[in-house]
Amino acid sequence: MSTDVDGSVRSIAWARRRSSFAVSWSLFRRNKQAMVGFALLVVAAVVAVLAPIVVSPESIDPATAPGTPNQPPSAQYPLGTDGFGRSVLSLVVVGTRVSLLVGLTATIGAMVLGAGVGVVAGFYGGTRIDTVLSALTDWFLVIPWLVLAIVMAAILGPTLLNVIFVIAVTSWALTARIVRAQALSVRRQPYVERARALGSSDWAIMTRHILPNTFAVIFAQAVLTVAVAILSETTLAILGLGDPTATSWGRIIEEAFDAGAMANGYWWWIIPPGVCVVLVTLGFTMCGYAIEEILNPRLRRKDKGKA
Repeated sequence: MSTDVDGSVRSIAWARRRSSFAVSWSLFRRNKQAMVGFALLVVAAVVAVLAPIVVSPESIDPATAPGTPNQPPSAQYPLGTDGFGRSVLSLVVVGTRVSLLVGLTATIGAMVLGAGVGVVAGFYGGTRIDTVLSALTDWFLVIPWLVLAIVMAAILGPTLLNVIFVIAVTSWALTARIVRAQALSVRRQPYVERARALGSSDWAIMTRHILPNTFAVIFAQAVLTVAVAILSETTLAILGLGDPTATSWGRIIEEAFDAGAMANGYWWWIIPPGVCVVLVTLGFTMCGYAIEEILNPRLRRKDKGKA
């Protein structure tokens, strides 16, 4: 009997989730800003998936590059070549895969860390645990992230895994602050009090009641954090702290600066990867703000009032 009841409750919950998703997707599609950002991200994702198919490893290897160094854009090389004779277009295509991988992986790490700290701090709000976690969060928010990232990257070494770790560690604090505020509100709800009265453990309440009810703000924050993570990877690579064996957009720009591309007028070596960074971060930012607007009814009412 209890199994049938549990199954019925789960089916009702999943039906509500599907209905909520359908409503959210409908609102998302009606937002022009969201659809422009979504289109940019779809193009970037397709390029990243097709990168190993359309670009051969030999064409981007400095030792086997087929082109003439520093050749301007032409029919054969639409974005010209770099100082080694490699097609800049091929480098940008491969860089899409690496930059998105770093951005998404670092964001997952930042969300796990930030959500965990935020849920625990919010659940134990007003206690010593909350005080310690909030102080730690404030410390990461106050300290300049670039300084902390440079120090950590210099200590750990320039590998792709270390770059992802550094970005995740320096990007979680804002998520923790937002999730804590949401958790403080959720823990006062009647169903949480009922679960506590029935003898549920703190872990069960946090994982079954509080965390699921913060997923919306976590998801919205995650979309915005991807853009920050990609910019962070680009910054670290330009400063020479990126992985020298990974072809990312930041690494392309760093190599161009080292070769004096700007001084010598090789604009085609710097501008394309820079434009890609701007467009992809813009896409994530536009989608993130649109999702935030969908999840926050107050923002929707303000937009309707302006209209």
